[in-house]
Amino acid sequence: MTSYDAVIVGAGHNGLAAAVHLASKGWRVAVVERARVAGGAVKTAEITLPGFRHDLYAMNLGLFAGSPFFQAHKDRLLQAGLEFVGATDCFASAFPDGSWLGVSQDAETNLARIAAISQSDAEAWRRMMGDFGRDAPHIFALLGAPMPSRELAGILWKAWRANGTGWLLDTGRLLASSTRAFLDARFSDERVKAMLGAWGMHLDYAPDVAGGALFPYLESMADQAFGMALGRGGADTIIRAMTTSIEALGGEVLTGSEVVRILAEGGTARGVELADGRRLSAARAVIANTHPRILFDRLLSGPCAAAPAARKIAALRPGPATMMIHLAMSDLPDWTAGAELRRFAYVHLAPSLDMMAATYQQAMAGLLPAEPLLVVGQPTAIDASRAPAGKHILWVQVRVLPSAIRGDAAGAIAAHDWDAAKDAYADRVVAIIDRYAPGTSAKVLARTVLSPLDLERDNPNLVGGDSLSGSHHLDQHFLFRPAPGWSRYRTPVDRLYMIGAATWPGGGTGAGSGFLLAKALAGKA
Repeated sequence: MTSYDAVIVGAGHNGLAAAVHLASKGWRVAVVERARVAGGAVKTAEITLPGFRHDLYAMNLGLFAGSPFFQAHKDRLLQAGLEFVGATDCFASAFPDGSWLGVSQDAETNLARIAAISQSDAEAWRRMMGDFGRDAPHIFALLGAPMPSRELAGILWKAWRANGTGWLLDTGRLLASSTRAFLDARFSDERVKAMLGAWGMHLDYAPDVAGGALFPYLESMADQAFGMALGRGGADTIIRAMTTSIEALGGEVLTGSEVVRILAEGGTARGVELADGRRLSAARAVIANTHPRILFDRLLSGPCAAAPAARKIAALRPGPATMMIHLAMSDLPDWTAGAELRRFAYVHLAPSLDMMAATYQQAMAGLLPAEPLLVVGQPTAIDASRAPAGKHILWVQVRVLPSAIRGDAAGAIAAHDWDAAKDAYADRVVAIIDRYAPGTSAKVLARTVLSPLDLERDNPNLVGGDSLSGSHHLDQHFLFRPAPGWSRYRTPVDRLYMIGAATWPGGGTGAGSGFLLAKALAGKA
């Protein structure tokens, strides 16, 4: 049996981040991954044509670039080959009437765009900029703190000292507010609201779901202040850099090695068993970078898996499903709204809050939405190295969808399983893009469609095609993620810990849970 201080199950970015930090503190670590390549939901591959490098899932690395983990290990990761490419034209929304609205890394440009359709909304945007300058240090510190913790209490104390009780109450209201309530209180033009509200749907916040206001607020203001970050050549630059760093620090990343059992004796995790019969012992910690259902339904057995607390953790409710469509293109779309849109990293096709609410309602009822929200990523507008000279790729995220199909809201697709329905639904998506950018379908050289079922096949942590590893609604977020009383990465088994999107602070590429746990285990020094 090979011995380590820590064995980490799953080489997603949180697992790799934990390994980097622990190895930097002198721990001997092994990261064990069932897939042939590390990365989890951060992978880049040539899945359409040779030379076209597509980010299979995550594309925007802004959370990683701004994360405490990156700041702590920046020099090591850059030396290991990590490269970012900045996007100054971040996101935009195109509308059926041929207009558009977008956010770039220039406040005056954004104010002028908004003022052209509503002077009062431009003034509201300027006020929101002022609020962000005051709010951001405290809110980002809160989102980067263990939940609950003495550190969190200190953050709230500093915020109260700086801004008073009124600010704490206003922030609490922001955290509980729906996207629509937040935007209606500030803006009058429906296009401004739609542009911002689309970000709530990147998670599972339809416009009227409590808790949805925070992400649109922070994303829009942070993009304006800092721009977006993409990985040069693909999002997997962060995975390759972390893997190289782990190995340079004496750790191991074992891909193509499936863990079939957590070895637990006397209520304490001792190591893991692999599908080929090998056993790896862990003297200090076994860290599961997995969905709770995989941990407690597949990897643990006996009293440990049957404990009431284990059942509570494993009951994490999935969010709605996602489809990914990857297109190799002869050129970028010619957007009716204007050639400027070709410069943006993201173009949202989501014309109103009401449309987003209807899409969400249809998906949650098991219906294929008549018109889903589309996030059309144009990474080659920012990083030409991802495609052959003069060619492009489109990264299309389709949100939100049902995991199990009960019907089609448009009444056109009869199939009730994703293998049979995915190509017809992808045709619907491309037709929507064609409405906003005529001729786009004629520019498609090749496409690969990843249905919700395909997402789960590739990465079992994406249960039902849920790219978030669990809904982020308030009843299972903050102190309640993945379950009340279990938000500090512990499990009912001693020395067995959980990280990943199913744990606080949730989905995204910020490596928050992996870094927070690693700091707690190894000390902050």
